[in-house]
Amino acid sequence: MSTFNERERAFENKFAHDQEMIFKAVARRNKKLGLWAAGLLGHTGDAAESYAMEVIRADFEEAGHEDVVRKLTADLGEQTNDATIRAKMAEFLSEAKAELSEG
Repeated sequence: MSTFNERERAFENKFAHDQEMIFKAVARRNKKLGLWAAGLLGHTGDAAESYAMEVIRADFEEAGHEDVVRKLTADLGEQTNDATIRAKMAEFLSEAKAELSEG
């Protein structure tokens, strides 16, 4: 195999790995976000876990994260606002990336 083909394959493998890590980090972020929101809604235990799964599923409605913001804004009503939700999203994404890089 030529050096060019080896480099191309290595680049493709790295790209696939990076995309997988992004997907895992976003899913982990959404679970953390769902658990945070569940706490605001007064859910605990299985109900909180179930709500977190709803938040994870909401992210598959469209590309980007606006679908998650819309769900949480609708569900939480006046308990919070878009700016707080977006700040929590950034905080939890940072935590999720750190956790994935550790383990």
